[in-house]
Amino acid sequence: MNLVEVRSLHKSYFMEGERIDVLRGVDLDIEAGETLSLVGPSGAGKSTFLHLVGTLDSPTAGTVKLDGVDVFSRSEAEQAEYRNQTIGFVFQSHHLLPEFTALENVMMPALIHRVPRSEAEGRARELLAMVDLVERLLHRPGELSGGEQQRVALARALVMRPRLLLADEPTGNLDAQTGAGIHQLLSRLNQQLHIAELIVTHNADLARSLPRRLRLEAGRITDVP
Repeated sequence: MNLVEVRSLHKSYFMEGERIDVLRGVDLDIEAGETLSLVGPSGAGKSTFLHLVGTLDSPTAGTVKLDGVDVFSRSEAEQAEYRNQTIGFVFQSHHLLPEFTALENVMMPALIHRVPRSEAEGRARELLAMVDLVERLLHRPGELSGGEQQRVALARALVMRPRLLLADEPTGNLDAQTGAGIHQLLSRLNQQLHIAELIVTHNADLARSLPRRLRLEAGRITDVP
Protein backbone atom coordinates (compact mmCIF):
# COMPACT_ATOMS: atom_id res chain seq x y z
CA MET A 1 0.00 0.00 0.00
CA ASN A 2 1.20 3.51 -0.79
CA LEU A 3 1.86 5.77 2.17
CA VAL A 4 0.16 8.72 0.40
CA GLU A 5 -2.53 8.59 -2.28
CA VAL A 6 -3.76 11.86 -3.77
CA ARG A 7 -6.69 11.72 -6.16
CA SER A 8 -8.37 14.45 -8.24
CA LEU A 9 -7.15 17.14 -5.85
CA HIS A 10 -8.50 20.63 -6.56
CA LYS A 11 -7.88 23.86 -4.69
CA SER A 12 -9.50 27.16 -5.60
CA TYR A 13 -9.54 30.58 -3.98
CA PHE A 14 -11.81 33.55 -4.50
CA MET A 15 -10.23 37.00 -4.63
CA GLU A 16 -12.39 40.06 -5.25
CA GLY A 17 -15.11 37.85 -6.66
CA GLU A 18 -12.78 36.07 -9.06
CA ARG A 19 -12.13 32.32 -8.79
CA ILE A 20 -8.48 31.29 -8.97
CA ASP A 21 -7.84 27.59 -9.60
CA VAL A 22 -4.48 26.70 -8.08
CA LEU A 23 -4.68 22.90 -8.30
CA ARG A 24 -6.71 21.28 -11.08
CA GLY A 25 -7.07 17.58 -10.46
CA VAL A 26 -3.74 16.41 -9.07
CA ASP A 27 -3.04 12.69 -8.73
CA LEU A 28 0.04 11.41 -6.89
CA ASP A 29 1.22 8.30 -5.05
CA ILE A 30 4.11 8.33 -2.58
CA GLU A 31 5.54 5.03 -1.42
CA ALA A 32 6.87 4.45 2.08
CA GLY A 33 10.50 5.53 2.26
CA GLU A 34 10.40 7.32 -1.11
CA THR A 35 12.08 10.70 -1.61
CA LEU A 36 10.69 13.22 -4.12
CA SER A 37 11.41 16.78 -5.15
CA LEU A 38 8.68 19.15 -6.31
CA VAL A 39 9.64 22.08 -8.53
CA GLY A 40 7.74 24.63 -10.54
CA PRO A 41 7.42 28.36 -11.14
CA SER A 42 6.73 30.75 -8.27
CA GLY A 43 3.03 30.96 -7.53
CA ALA A 44 2.26 27.58 -9.12
CA GLY A 45 0.86 26.20 -5.86
CA LYS A 46 3.73 24.06 -4.53
CA SER A 47 3.32 25.22 -0.94
CA THR A 48 -0.46 24.93 -1.27
CA PHE A 49 -0.06 21.32 -2.35
CA LEU A 50 2.29 20.59 0.53
CA HIS A 51 -0.18 22.08 3.01
CA LEU A 52 -2.99 19.94 1.62
CA VAL A 53 -0.94 16.73 1.83
CA GLY A 54 -0.04 17.74 5.38
CA THR A 55 -3.71 18.50 6.23
CA LEU A 56 -2.82 22.08 7.17
CA ASP A 57 -5.45 23.20 4.64
CA SER A 58 -8.53 21.56 3.11
CA PRO A 59 -9.05 20.89 -0.61
CA THR A 60 -11.90 22.27 -2.69
CA ALA A 61 -12.40 18.74 -4.04
CA GLY A 62 -10.57 15.42 -4.15
CA THR A 63 -9.02 13.12 -1.56
CA VAL A 64 -5.78 12.68 0.32
CA LYS A 65 -5.23 9.28 1.89
CA LEU A 66 -2.50 8.53 4.41
CA ASP A 67 -2.03 4.84 5.11
CA GLY A 68 -5.30 4.28 3.26
CA VAL A 69 -7.23 6.69 5.50
CA ASP A 70 -9.13 9.53 3.81
CA VAL A 71 -7.94 12.21 6.22
CA PHE A 72 -10.45 14.86 5.16
CA SER A 73 -13.34 12.56 5.99
CA ARG A 74 -12.26 12.77 9.64
CA SER A 75 -12.98 15.47 12.22
CA GLU A 76 -10.52 18.34 12.67
CA ALA A 77 -9.38 16.84 15.97
CA GLU A 78 -8.76 13.47 14.31
CA GLN A 79 -6.91 15.18 11.46
CA ALA A 80 -4.69 17.00 13.93
CA GLU A 81 -3.91 13.80 15.83
CA TYR A 82 -3.13 11.90 12.65
CA ARG A 83 -1.01 14.76 11.33
CA ASN A 84 1.00 14.99 14.54
CA GLN A 85 1.63 11.25 14.64
CA THR A 86 2.39 10.69 10.95
CA ILE A 87 3.85 13.88 9.42
CA GLY A 88 6.85 16.07 10.17
CA PHE A 89 7.20 19.58 8.74
CA VAL A 90 10.27 21.68 7.87
CA PHE A 91 9.82 25.17 6.49
CA GLN A 92 12.12 27.79 4.99
CA SER A 93 12.06 29.61 8.33
CA HIS A 94 12.96 27.35 11.21
CA HIS A 95 10.41 28.76 13.73
CA LEU A 96 12.51 27.76 16.74
CA LEU A 97 11.55 29.14 20.15
CA PRO A 98 14.36 31.59 21.01
CA GLU A 99 14.14 31.20 24.79
CA PHE A 100 14.72 27.44 24.70
CA THR A 101 17.86 25.41 23.99
CA ALA A 102 18.27 23.20 20.94
CA LEU A 103 17.50 20.17 23.10
CA GLU A 104 14.35 21.75 24.53
CA ASN A 105 13.15 22.86 21.08
CA VAL A 106 13.45 19.31 19.75
CA MET A 107 11.75 17.84 22.83
CA MET A 108 8.79 20.24 22.67
CA PRO A 109 6.44 18.33 20.30
CA ALA A 110 6.91 15.15 22.30
CA LEU A 111 6.25 16.92 25.60
CA ILE A 112 3.10 18.50 24.16
CA HIS A 113 1.90 14.99 23.31
CA ARG A 114 2.63 13.84 26.87
CA VAL A 115 5.56 11.61 26.01
CA PRO A 116 7.39 11.08 29.33
CA ARG A 117 10.12 13.67 29.74
CA SER A 118 12.92 11.12 29.97
CA GLU A 119 11.79 9.49 26.72
CA ALA A 120 11.35 12.85 24.97
CA GLU A 121 14.86 13.89 26.00
CA GLY A 122 16.28 10.57 24.85
CA ARG A 123 14.67 10.93 21.43
CA ALA A 124 15.86 14.55 21.13
CA ARG A 125 19.44 13.69 22.06
CA GLU A 126 19.49 10.83 19.55
CA LEU A 127 18.17 13.03 16.73
CA LEU A 128 20.50 15.92 17.50
CA ALA A 129 23.38 13.46 17.35
CA MET A 130 22.10 12.25 13.96
CA VAL A 131 22.18 15.83 12.63
CA ASP A 132 25.69 16.38 14.05
CA LEU A 133 24.73 18.79 16.83
CA VAL A 134 25.75 16.76 19.86
CA GLU A 135 28.04 19.61 20.96
CA ARG A 136 25.28 22.23 20.67
CA LEU A 137 22.49 20.70 22.76
CA LEU A 138 22.38 23.53 25.30
CA HIS A 139 22.78 26.42 22.86
CA ARG A 140 19.83 28.68 22.15
CA PRO A 141 18.86 29.51 18.54
CA GLY A 142 20.57 32.91 18.70
CA GLU A 143 23.84 31.13 19.43
CA LEU A 144 23.56 28.86 16.37
CA SER A 145 24.32 29.45 12.70
CA GLY A 146 21.53 29.38 10.11
CA GLY A 147 22.45 25.86 9.06
CA GLU A 148 22.56 24.68 12.66
CA GLN A 149 19.14 26.19 13.34
CA GLN A 150 17.71 24.38 10.32
CA ARG A 151 19.20 21.11 11.55
CA VAL A 152 17.53 21.65 14.92
CA ALA A 153 14.24 22.26 13.09
CA LEU A 154 14.76 19.04 11.15
CA ALA A 155 15.39 17.07 14.34
CA ARG A 156 12.27 18.61 15.89
CA ALA A 157 10.22 17.53 12.86
CA LEU A 158 11.32 13.94 13.44
CA VAL A 159 10.91 13.65 17.21
CA MET A 160 7.39 12.17 16.96
CA ARG A 161 8.80 9.53 14.58
CA PRO A 162 6.67 10.46 11.55
CA ARG A 163 6.54 8.36 8.39
CA LEU A 164 6.39 11.38 6.06
CA LEU A 165 8.54 14.52 6.07
CA LEU A 166 7.23 17.56 4.18
CA ALA A 167 9.91 20.18 3.55
CA ASP A 168 9.09 23.57 2.02
CA GLU A 169 12.24 25.24 0.66
CA PRO A 170 14.40 23.87 3.52
CA THR A 171 17.54 25.52 2.12
CA GLY A 172 15.95 28.73 0.85
CA ASN A 173 17.57 30.96 3.50
CA LEU A 174 20.97 29.25 3.46
CA ASP A 175 24.15 29.81 1.46
CA ALA A 176 25.12 27.24 -1.16
CA GLN A 177 27.62 25.33 0.99
CA THR A 178 25.30 25.12 4.01
CA GLY A 179 22.38 24.19 1.77
CA ALA A 180 24.40 21.35 0.28
CA GLY A 181 24.96 20.03 3.79
CA ILE A 182 21.21 20.03 4.44
CA HIS A 183 20.70 18.14 1.14
CA GLN A 184 23.14 15.45 2.26
CA LEU A 185 21.52 15.29 5.68
CA LEU A 186 18.04 14.79 4.21
CA SER A 187 19.35 11.93 2.10
CA ARG A 188 21.07 10.32 5.07
CA LEU A 189 17.98 10.58 7.26
CA ASN A 190 15.87 9.02 4.52
CA GLN A 191 18.22 6.04 4.40
CA GLN A 192 18.62 5.68 8.17
CA LEU A 193 14.99 6.20 9.19
CA HIS A 194 13.25 4.98 6.00
CA ILE A 195 11.07 8.07 6.13
CA ALA A 196 9.31 9.31 2.98
CA GLU A 197 10.27 12.87 2.01
CA LEU A 198 8.49 15.36 -0.25
CA ILE A 199 10.71 18.39 -0.73
CA VAL A 200 9.54 21.60 -2.40
CA THR A 201 12.56 23.43 -3.76
CA HIS A 202 13.83 25.99 -6.26
CA ASN A 203 17.30 24.50 -5.91
CA ALA A 204 18.02 22.68 -9.17
CA ASP A 205 20.95 20.72 -7.70
CA LEU A 206 18.81 19.39 -4.85
CA ALA A 207 15.98 18.47 -7.21
CA ARG A 208 18.32 16.61 -9.57
CA SER A 209 19.93 14.72 -6.70
CA LEU A 210 16.68 13.04 -5.62
CA PRO A 211 15.49 9.74 -7.09
CA ARG A 212 12.09 11.04 -8.21
CA ARG A 213 11.39 14.53 -9.51
CA LEU A 214 7.98 16.18 -9.93
CA ARG A 215 6.92 19.43 -11.54
CA LEU A 216 3.82 21.45 -10.69
CA GLU A 217 2.63 23.78 -13.42
CA ALA A 218 -0.78 24.95 -14.63
CA GLY A 219 -2.40 23.24 -11.66
CA ARG A 220 -1.11 19.73 -12.43
CA ILE A 221 1.80 17.56 -11.34
CA THR A 222 3.92 15.57 -13.79
CA ASP A 223 6.98 13.38 -13.30
CA VAL A 224 10.22 14.83 -14.65
CA PRO A 225 12.37 12.30 -16.59
